[in-house]
This record gives sequence, structure tokens and C-alpha cells, in this order.
Amino acid sequence: MSMWDGRGIRWLLGVALLVAWSGAWAERVKDIASVFGVRSNHLVGYGLVVGLNGTGDSSNTPFTDQSLHSLLDRLGISVPPGVKAKSKNVAAVMVSAELPPFAKPGQYIDVTVSSLGNAKSLRGGTLIMTPLKGIDGRVYAVAQGNLVVGGLDASGADGSRITINVPSAGRIPNGALVERSVPTGFGRSNEIVLNLHTADFTTAQRLVQAINDRFGPGVAEARDAASVRVRPPVSRSARVAFVAELENLTIEPGEAPARVVINARTGTVVIGKHVRVTAAAVSHGNLVVTISENARVSQPAPFSNGATEVVPQSQVDVTQEDSRMFLFQPGVTLEDIVEAVNRVGAAPGDLVAILEALKQAGALRAELVVI
Repeated sequence: MSMWDGRGIRWLLGVALLVAWSGAWAERVKDIASVFGVRSNHLVGYGLVVGLNGTGDSSNTPFTDQSLHSLLDRLGISVPPGVKAKSKNVAAVMVSAELPPFAKPGQYIDVTVSSLGNAKSLRGGTLIMTPLKGIDGRVYAVAQGNLVVGGLDASGADGSRITINVPSAGRIPNGALVERSVPTGFGRSNEIVLNLHTADFTTAQRLVQAINDRFGPGVAEARDAASVRVRPPVSRSARVAFVAELENLTIEPGEAPARVVINARTGTVVIGKHVRVTAAAVSHGNLVVTISENARVSQPAPFSNGATEVVPQSQVDVTQEDSRMFLFQPGVTLEDIVEAVNRVGAAPGDLVAILEALKQAGALRAELVVI
């Protein structure tokens, strides 16, 4: 049965109606905008995980063997040239982390460790000291510690195997020590720029109005639909207090444009509040063709030379569901659309077909987005 069948159509459209009809409400500035330059930075590094119970990289992974030789050489242990370590307790990994804004040396951050070779599992392993570098090639943190792996991999001698989640990746909470902070222009610039998460001229204008009402005329001005420039105090301590008060201001964001969003994979349909339909008549019916195959045994006459055979028998049934034509008056709202579709008993797939047909006919006054 297709996911587009009629089960749950009233619930689905009810959710769409609830989402679309939720009236605008005041939101904090920190929830709809961010301060330019105050952001996290990605770090990455290459390292080795040791202490695995025979679930590490195989001897067919040359970079693991090379890294192990290099590590032993730095520790003063010389391995003869051409000799492979052949240790299944070691795995080459990539280590990634996110350095938060204003992170200072001595603080700890979480890291994610992912297998780079063909290791079966990283469970029980320990990450050896790994430098984490930024995009500029400088080391900003050093990671080391025991992995927490949520996955499980087990196999038997007969070849049977079971895998739960992803055992080839794990995390180390507070696994990296910050060694260098990333400089920001927060205290040096003579302005603060607020970038809206969703560009909207109405929201930008309301943000400017709210800031000027609170701190005085001319403090804020809009650059475009996504950026608002604010003049902060000169003192660094006063600037922190200023931004703390600024990000807790509440404004009513501008309403989104009329839009219908359709997820073709899951059958989810969300209709925006301002969706309108001009005058149109819609008729939608379903034609169901059912083909069933039955096997029939054919027996020969007594004392004949015939053989018993299986003869296929097909049966074709065609059923057409009755549907009524419904009329949309000019400028009908979301409630009218949902009521009309529910009245004819349309499934989510039928709703998508109706909306697409209305868009093609020029009767749907909204943007139709298929994801």
C-alpha cells in the first residue's frame, strides 16, 4: 500500500492547518539573529586509536601501518624497514571538533572520532594525542582520551554477524584541550552587525524600530533584508551589557510568504497561512485496476495419452470511485481548501495532485515547493 493512501489525511491536514494558522508571536532577538563574527570554527586532525580488541584496521591499510611506525619512531622505538606491524588493535581515525566562540586556552571541548580505514569497531579504544588544526593550518586544540561508542559489532566463526548502530565512530566528551583562542573583532569594531537567520525586509525594519525605541534614535539602521547595523558603546564591558540587553529584546517577525511545501517522500503537506485560491472547479476520482492470478489444474480424459498441466488464470477487475466536483470561490482561505478536500475524502497523494493542477491552472496564489 502506498504512503499516499488515505490514512491519516484529516490528521495530516489538521497539523498543516495548526502550523499555518499559528499566529505571529514575539520572539527574542537572539532566536532570530546572530552577531556577525561571533561564530564557532571547525577543527580537524588525524590520529590513531589503540587498545582495540582485534577490531582495528587490517594489514591492507598502508597508512595505518605507516602512522604506527612513525609513532613508535618518535617514542624511540625503531622498527626494521619493510617490517609490517600487523596489529589489529590499532585504527587510523579522523578527529573533528567545533571550537566555540570566545573559547579560551585551558578549556575543554567535545570531539568526534571516525574510522578512516576498515576497522570493524572502535569500542574500547583510546585516542592517542592528536593535534586539531583550523583552516589556517594552526593547532588550536589537542585531543586524547577514551572513546564512547554507541554501536556494536559482533561476528561468529560461521560467518554470522550482527551490527547495531555505527561502531566505527564515537565521541570523547571534553576530549580536547584548547591551546589557542580565535581572535574576534567584537571589542575592536565601532559597530555590531546583526544577521537575521531568515532574510525578511519586514523583520529587519521591525528590529531596527525596536532597537531605536529602546536605546534611542539612530542607534540601529538596516543595511538590507538580512543585516542590521547597531552602534554599541565604546567600552568593552559596557558593550557586553549592551549586547546582553539587545539580544533579549522581543519583536514580532514578518509573516512568511504564501507557500505550499510538499515532501514527496513522506507525503507531508504543509500549507501556509496566506495561501489563496481563485475561482476554480475541481473534480478528482480514482480508477483502481486489480489483477489477480490463479492457478488451475487441467486433468486429461481417462485412458488418454494427455498429461496433467497447470493452467494460469487471470482475473481483471476495474473499480472507479465516485467523486464529487467542488467549487472554489475567489479568494478562499486555507480552511476552505482543507474542508473541501476532506469533504471528498481525498488522500495526501490526491491533495498533491489537486494543488499541482491548481498551480498549473493559475488558480493557486502561492509558491509550490516540492522537497
